[in-house]
Amino acid sequence: MDRTTSFAGDPHIGVFSRVFDDIAIVPREAPEEFVQAVREQLEVEIILTNIQGSAIVGSLVAGNSRGIVLSGLAQESEIAAISEYRDVMLLSRTMNAAGNVILANDRFAAVHPEMPEGVIGELSEFLGVPVVPLTLGGIRTVGMAGVASNRGVIVHPRAHPQEIAQIEELTDLPVGTGSINMGSGLLGTGLVANRNGYLAGIATSGFELGRIEDVFGFLE
Repeated sequence: MDRTTSFAGDPHIGVFSRVFDDIAIVPREAPEEFVQAVREQLEVEIILTNIQGSAIVGSLVAGNSRGIVLSGLAQESEIAAISEYRDVMLLSRTMNAAGNVILANDRFAAVHPEMPEGVIGELSEFLGVPVVPLTLGGIRTVGMAGVASNRGVIVHPRAHPQEIAQIEELTDLPVGTGSINMGSGLLGTGLVANRNGYLAGIATSGFELGRIEDVFGFLE
């Protein structure tokens, strides 16, 4: 089973898509080969929509099974398309690239350490999980420095033990380090995962795939 793919030749598939256990949000211009890979490997229903009119859906969307957080600059038609599947919260302040600044699953959420306390409280109530300000390997855009599914959490290989410990305090899921696309620690840019499976960027090595499978519990 092929666990790697690209978005029109680009290995940064996490920038262009956001995956949950039941649905995946993919831009309208996504190649059919990519859409089919996401649908089949992750066993999801596909929502075809851009956000802010842009294809970088993964950078602008975050959330879990309870709700989806979007950039406050999302268009009404885009919000409507997603609202058919989840409640929607808009990040309307300066820090609005939700997929970059939020790392979330059904157990917890980590956010950019400069996110306002009021927004953190709103996120916690909306997603129904504890929310912690965090860096991963010193990187503030935690949504790009890690991937969290309901099977596990994989984070930047230079994540500090204290950073990992903060996540472990919030979840009983496996938490581990890894990389994608031949050494990139920005896992969120090139990996999508849910309870059913995962897809990594086409440049991801066999060793890196093994580590991903270990953390998420997909080793056969």
